[in-house]
Parts: sequence; structure tokens; C-alpha cells
Amino acid sequence: MKHRMLRVNEVVKRELSGIVAREVSFEGALVTINHVEVTSDLKNAHVFVSVLGSEKPENVMTRLEEHRVAFQSELARRVTMKFTPHLLFHLDESIARGSRIVEILQQIDNDSEKRE
Repeated sequence: MKHRMLRVNEVVKRELSGIVAREVSFEGALVTINHVEVTSDLKNAHVFVSVLGSEKPENVMTRLEEHRVAFQSELARRVTMKFTPHLLFHLDESIARGSRIVEILQQIDNDSEKRE
């Protein structure tokens, strides 16, 4: 991937993270934008979001999609680009999976200590 696209991805990720944090509050959930992949024509941006906490990921994704137009408008004001990309949200479960693996490893460690 070219350096320009890496910079574009990082700028969109940084700005969009701030916009989401300011515009929408999620009760009992930590919503993080892990990665943004803008297409080479700058018309679409795939936004990978992780959700940790008690709120269902499906509810978070629905709320993000409901606010998509507002996010795009604010992104257009903050980032100067030829096109403002159409935001496509995707649930990224890698953080939740990693967290679950850590819990399992801690449980195994605790069980082995009890046996000794």
C-alpha cells in the first residue's frame, strides 16, 4: 500500500474516532475504531469497530449506521479530501476474542494454582 493511502487511512481513523466519541454515547460499552481502510478512489471507507462491555454489538452497529450521515458531514468539515468517503461500518471481534482468551488463560492458571 502506498504511503499516501496509509496516511489517509490514519487521518480518517483519528478524526472519526474523535467524532464518534463526541457525537454518540454508548451506555455500558467501550466502542473503539480499530482500523479504517479507504478505497484508492477515496469514495468508500471500511471502518472496523470493536465493542467491549455490556451493550450488544448489534445495537452499537445500528446506532453507528443511524449516525453515518452526520459522521460523514463532520468528517468532511475536518478533513480536506477530494471526496468524502461513504462510511461502511464492520464489527471487528478480534479485541473481544483476545480478551476472552486472556480470561481463559487466567482461569487455567488459577485452577492449576489451586491444585498445587
